[in-house]
Amino acid sequence: MPPLPGGFLDAAVADSVIPVFVTGSWGDGMPVLWVNDAFTHETGTDAARLAALGSHALLSLVVDDADRARSQDELRAGRPTTRLVRGRRADGSLTWWQLTVSPVRDADGAAARWFGTATDVSTHVERQAAQLASLEVERRERADLDLIAQTTELLGDLEYPYALRDIADLLRSVVPWAGFYVNDDGLLFADGVDVASPPSGRGRRHARYVPEAPEADAADRPPHDGHEPPRDEVQDLLEGVVEGPVMLRLDARFPAHSASGWLRRDLLRRVVEETGALPRAVVVHAVAGRRRVLGLLATWHGVGVAADGTVTEDPRAPASEPQHVHTVIEVVARRAGTAIDNARLYAREHRLAEALQRAMLPEQADVSGLDVWTYYAPNAEHAQVGGDWYDVLQISDGTVGLVVGDVVGHDVEAAAAMGQLRSVVRSYAFELATPGIVVDRVDQLVTGMRIPRSASMVYATLRHQPDGDAWTVQYTRAGHLPPLLLRDGTVTQLAGGAGSLVGFGSKPRTTGQAELRRGDVMLFYTDGLIERRDRSLKVGLDALVETSARITARDAAGVGEELLSRLADAPEDDVALVVVRVPDPVADAETQPLSPRSRRWLLPSEPASIGRARHAVLRTCQAWGLPESASAELVVSELVANGVLHGWGNIALRLFDTGDGLRIEVEDSNPAPPVTTDGHPNRVGGFGMQIVERLADWGWRPAGSGKLVWAKLHASSVPG
Repeated sequence: MPPLPGGFLDAAVADSVIPVFVTGSWGDGMPVLWVNDAFTHETGTDAARLAALGSHALLSLVVDDADRARSQDELRAGRPTTRLVRGRRADGSLTWWQLTVSPVRDADGAAARWFGTATDVSTHVERQAAQLASLEVERRERADLDLIAQTTELLGDLEYPYALRDIADLLRSVVPWAGFYVNDDGLLFADGVDVASPPSGRGRRHARYVPEAPEADAADRPPHDGHEPPRDEVQDLLEGVVEGPVMLRLDARFPAHSASGWLRRDLLRRVVEETGALPRAVVVHAVAGRRRVLGLLATWHGVGVAADGTVTEDPRAPASEPQHVHTVIEVVARRAGTAIDNARLYAREHRLAEALQRAMLPEQADVSGLDVWTYYAPNAEHAQVGGDWYDVLQISDGTVGLVVGDVVGHDVEAAAAMGQLRSVVRSYAFELATPGIVVDRVDQLVTGMRIPRSASMVYATLRHQPDGDAWTVQYTRAGHLPPLLLRDGTVTQLAGGAGSLVGFGSKPRTTGQAELRRGDVMLFYTDGLIERRDRSLKVGLDALVETSARITARDAAGVGEELLSRLADAPEDDVALVVVRVPDPVADAETQPLSPRSRRWLLPSEPASIGRARHAVLRTCQAWGLPESASAELVVSELVANGVLHGWGNIALRLFDTGDGLRIEVEDSNPAPPVTTDGHPNRVGGFGMQIVERLADWGWRPAGSGKLVWAKLHASSVPG
């Protein structure tokens, strides 16, 4: 490489647009010896003025020098160094320089001079800062969206008892403390929301101003300085006067019974216990539903007094807090209010629907002289009632009416049509005696009512013959499957009395007839018991006939359980089944070793069900050959009586032979658990669960919207 012309480097450095400087050695304090014109233009100073400042004069130009210590170590060791500093230009504006300083060594290798450049990198630094800020905003937005997504997921399952607590814990990633309060019965700190129970609504309004009361804490009394107490902004928030959020100062004094006063006391206690700092103020957001404020979300943003008396300020305090934190909290409060309101609205509608459905559930009267077992299961998971129904009616002494019907569909419209038909049939059943005439009248009325769904049904009357144990059954079928008569292992389809669907009768209905003897069983059912997508209805009916012929049970409940276990393990439609058996004292006294060892009944919530339950358990114990029938009768009587007295809706009774004792289950719609008491003062009763406790091990568990109480009889329990 050819040598450069003499003086070329000096001229190049002097004329360079990059600021250049030369200083003395580190040991001499690096005095400035020379600077080029670009340096003077950039900084507004020259070598003479810098030299007059003496040692380390260049530091006078530096405003921010975060990496100074490391760089000075490099200089002290005689090594080249580069660092980023913030300095002031000649016009007073701030800029970023990248300083690069290299040693110029003497003959002995020591750094006798230092040659440096100051490159303006402000544009690069600002661009990098903007990129980092953009990345930070994106990261923060992702974190906020993730927090809101997690909150939404928790709000999707408000049956979880700690949903609000977990949401508050999530919010503590952006603020030091957060907590929810519900406004059901006055303000109450909440870990979750009981959406299954209706809110009481009592005490929602705190007093706006309560004069000084004897029981009020001195710290909570308004100051006696002649001034009005602070405005109760929390009450304004609860009543919807302001939308919020509001700042609740915890060093202010509020009337003791005001919303602000109660919340102030509770927040002071909770925040101090959980953080160790005494908060000065909290931000309170409304958790609003559609029509009223359902609660509050309180957040503390970090300004307080520590235990040692020093003022503390969290980096996330309001003064330094970005707007996105407030936005996230507002979104969470708004979504919580909407979710709670929706859950409560659904719970209210669900309770209403359950009440209406319970009113339409099939009923079985307490008939005498017959062993009757009924079963009903809608196919829809969300409903208690569908289009199928049954009724067992005690029309008069010795006369029983029986209806099984099927309305097309499984929706609310099908249930409504079923309710109308059921009422019509019940009315005519008590007025007219012959089934054919009853259904004729039903046809006429249904045609005028314009019920939108077609339906099939079978109506039968069973009359006891006064001269013996025989019963006469008359029946009419309106497009329905034939009842079955089981006698001594032979199954007969009662195919008489056939006709068109309800409301389509163009000619008078006919009535079929059959005789029932001791031990005979009749089956009334809907097509859901036998209908499947992979087979025709005729094949399903043949399967029912074949299964019925193999039944070994000698009680109506046992017959029903055998049919369900073999045919209804995976039903595709609503199922209604009624089993009627004429008792046979001789055959009933024999044990049934092959009979299914479980039974179930659905009983109305009325006193007569207690007696029916006792008869049912006695028949079952007799069929299974269990010796503890007397104990079982007492336990069932007490459990069903509790369900009738304290529950609502129908009562489900189930019996299981476990091999080492009879297990009894009673389910009702009241979720409150049973308790053992020492009797009721000034009146008879109250010892029922004590009786159960003496004869059985017992317990309870939630079931649906109610509870299930179980009792397992001691193997050797004998009632005293």
